[in-house]
Amino acid sequence: MAPELIVFLVLGAVAVGSALGMLMSRNAVYSAMFLIMNFATVAVFYLVLGAPFIAMVQVTVYAGAIMVLFLFVIMLLGAEHLERRTGLDWQKPIAVVLGLVLLVEAGYVLASGQASLPAIAIPEAGYGAPAQIGELLFSQYLLPFEVTSVLLLAAMIGAIVITRRDAPKRKKN
Repeated sequence: MAPELIVFLVLGAVAVGSALGMLMSRNAVYSAMFLIMNFATVAVFYLVLGAPFIAMVQVTVYAGAIMVLFLFVIMLLGAEHLERRTGLDWQKPIAVVLGLVLLVEAGYVLASGQASLPAIAIPEAGYGAPAQIGELLFSQYLLPFEVTSVLLLAAMIGAIVITRRDAPKRKKN
């Protein structure tokens, strides 16, 4: 068995396992931690495919910033433990049926031999390198980059102002 296939199978098992752990966990914080593990595994997939910039963006944006935001909201709302909702019992049988349909379709595709992978195109040296992307970002796309940063800063300040609680006023005796 080729080493690339072994790495792919191990990473695939970790990605699927962390996704299932996220879905099955009753604790919202544990679900968020499983999601971070899944994001990190996807970043390793990008590294294996030779896309280091996308891998680092995956780690910094998703596993870093987005997950900090999720955890902040979970802690702020006090939703550490998910409640079992009533009235949604009809979803479970439908999910089981659709899952079985997906497995049958995947088995059919694999058995019929139609699951051939396309040839991987090897990019030229330096394609997608962080230095090349940074040069393009700060030359040709400087204005959209700066507009986006100002909009994100305004959104962050707005979120802080909206969620800020005023300190209780002290009574003067």
